[in-house]
Amino acid sequence: MARKPRIEYEGALYHVITRGNQRQRVFKDIEDYRRYLKILADYKVRYKYALYAYVLMSNHVHLLIETRETPLSKILQGINQSYTMYFNRKYGTVGHLFQGRYKAILCDKDGYLLSLVKYIHLNPMRVGVVKEVDKYPWSSHRVYIERGEGERMGIVDTEQVLGMFSEN
Repeated sequence: MARKPRIEYEGALYHVITRGNQRQRVFKDIEDYRRYLKILADYKVRYKYALYAYVLMSNHVHLLIETRETPLSKILQGINQSYTMYFNRKYGTVGHLFQGRYKAILCDKDGYLLSLVKYIHLNPMRVGVVKEVDKYPWSSHRVYIERGEGERMGIVDTEQVLGMFSEN
């Protein structure tokens, strides 16, 4: 049975989840996390999508992406393929790193943007990796509260979310 085509259009907001193949770790050390963020930054420049939130867990990734001119499928193909090539080269492995097709949930930006950012940022706490969400280094939460590594790389678009709280 053929899978259903994704609904893709300019300005669509997606909650994307990409899991490691057979639940394997996709990040084994700090360099891996940093490389994935670098790839996100590179593809953001290339395809000009908006990224409102991310969390990199040891065996999966959550992204909150708003597409512009480039379809989500092309964006994710580039990101996942680039990171897989890096990972396979570094660890001497071959084949798929990510499990099948990534999950992309089309979301209503006006109604759910803030809830989705919160959901993504709380993921490390929900699964018991940390007791306090601001202690997890591989999440865009730190960008919102202290201008973390993702902010220095220009990955996260914070203006719209922060604007929901105050104009300044």
